[in-house]
Amino acid sequence: MDYSLSTQNPVSTRRVRSNRKPETRIGAMMVTELARAASVTPHVVRHYTRIGLLKPFRNEENGYKLYNRNDLHRLMFIRRAKYLGYTLADIRGILDEARHGSSPCPHVRRIIQKRIEENRLKLAELTRLQDRMEDALDEWRSLPDGMPDGDSVCYLIESMAELPGDEK
Repeated sequence: MDYSLSTQNPVSTRRVRSNRKPETRIGAMMVTELARAASVTPHVVRHYTRIGLLKPFRNEENGYKLYNRNDLHRLMFIRRAKYLGYTLADIRGILDEARHGSSPCPHVRRIIQKRIEENRLKLAELTRLQDRMEDALDEWRSLPDGMPDGDSVCYLIESMAELPGDEK
């Protein structure tokens, strides 16, 4: 076992015992310190730890989870990947490939290409929806307000000419 001074608190002189190499404890951070360094909330750090994306070591004296610079780099990688639209499941796969010594780059390209295609389809559908909404509003501007009469809730919506799948 290696014993070295804790760096989590500059005032502390307690020794922290760990199975990890001494260099991993240098710059050890608690949840809130890692969160602050990565500009995320402590909840995010705890969530990523809970699902296995971050793997802290434990201070054997008090059981606190401690994180090192590698965890900070990993957390920043996760933030960048999420910014590009990768899901946590995607990120786990990318990290697993890298951990097994394979380049994740081909996988990363395939995922983003698929997302680009999905986004284009979503944007086209949103454009069609926007057009329908604008057409409806233009048509409704000249119509008076109506009162529900038992058979009708809002005749504006009910006046829509046709719905997809309606056979006339």
